[in-house]
Amino acid sequence: MNTAYYIYNALVVNENQRFPGAVYVQDGIISEIFHGNAPEGFQMMENTVILDAKGKLLLPGVIDDHVHFREPGLTSKADIHSESRAAVAGGVTSYMEMPNTKPNATTLALLEDKFGLAAGKSLANFSFFLGATNDNIAEIEKADPATICGLKLFLGASTGNMLVNNPQALEAIFARSPLLIGVHAEEESIIRSNAAAFAEKYGDDIPVSAHPLIRSEEACFTSSEKAVNLAKQGNARLHLLHMSTARELTLLANSIPLAEKKITGEVCIHHLWFDDRDYQDLGSGIKWNPAIKTSGDREALFAALLNDTIDIVATDHAPHLKGEKDNAYLSCPSGGPLVQHSLVAMLGFSQLGKISVEKIVEKMCHNPAILYRIDKRGYIRKGYYADLTLVDQDDPWTVEKENILYKCGWSPFEGVTFKSRVTHTWVNGHMVFGLGKFDETSKGMRLRFNN
Repeated sequence: MNTAYYIYNALVVNENQRFPGAVYVQDGIISEIFHGNAPEGFQMMENTVILDAKGKLLLPGVIDDHVHFREPGLTSKADIHSESRAAVAGGVTSYMEMPNTKPNATTLALLEDKFGLAAGKSLANFSFFLGATNDNIAEIEKADPATICGLKLFLGASTGNMLVNNPQALEAIFARSPLLIGVHAEEESIIRSNAAAFAEKYGDDIPVSAHPLIRSEEACFTSSEKAVNLAKQGNARLHLLHMSTARELTLLANSIPLAEKKITGEVCIHHLWFDDRDYQDLGSGIKWNPAIKTSGDREALFAALLNDTIDIVATDHAPHLKGEKDNAYLSCPSGGPLVQHSLVAMLGFSQLGKISVEKIVEKMCHNPAILYRIDKRGYIRKGYYADLTLVDQDDPWTVEKENILYKCGWSPFEGVTFKSRVTHTWVNGHMVFGLGKFDETSKGMRLRFNN
């Protein structure tokens, strides 16, 4: 049985409201929410842990729908335990992980192997995407949308060998997938043509600043537009992952509520934080696919987040070893670690007046739950699982090697000082992280979906 918790003197932020309040958690579930503190005579269980929040923000746990935890097969870079540990320290209580592990999770049997690994290792709640290939439509059709978050479709090659480029296969996937389809949209033919032109000019010494010109706006828009057309033709649910250009925003709408949208979009932390001027100082440390592009793109993405054209914020947390990232452009892998720092980064924008805390909670907690139809998570509501995080908005700290929890041991945020600090995180009512210490006696749960 879970310990009960009474968290009081908190500033609760939930469903576009903020109020001084308290939450009582029992048996892993939010059992009471108080405006102000509990009334005199409120009955608590004998083993209740009473925690004075001292005015800190109490938020629903962050749900990150886009991570690469590298297990199985690539565990020198990261693993489910190490990265879920970093996640909960950053206030992330649930994640959805991508199929380009080794072997690629393109069968239901391989996918269940990953669920089995996570059940024994993950400190956060979890789900895993099934991977699409040119020839696994029969496997896709058997997938259970109540227990699997979605189907990942690579329209541009990335880590792994899952590029789907057969027109008949694509039509079948969009017409017959029972799962939401999350798409990595970059047109491979355009990328190859651009890469050949830069290789002709620079040989093997292509500068990393060429990355957004090789994996260009045109490559992104062409592929995203193709995915949208296929989704409309097949009446599929399409989620455009890690959008990186202003032009792609023309493919999305904000005229209807998220729950009614068939075509949705996400932006990742790095596309909001960095732009192409940062390659000069950070080099391959910010080499992601799709590439970080211009300041104009970054500003347009932020505006689209605020006006609900873009639906959620994620990380595309994708660790590689520092030695790999230090390679020359052509042999340096794309991706970097982010899941420990996503919430404090967004709160950094809030402290600059660029976005409200309420909007951050909407985009990182509520909306992933709506978009994926996650059962009883993403909100501070009675009867919901107690996935919660407590944040001190006035406790500055600087990202440095000693406090990075990623297995890869580095971060593109090294040297950045954040004003906010995650002090406590509860997963299913279990305080897995508190004041820098972990309690790993309880593991996360498999997410369920109301599909």
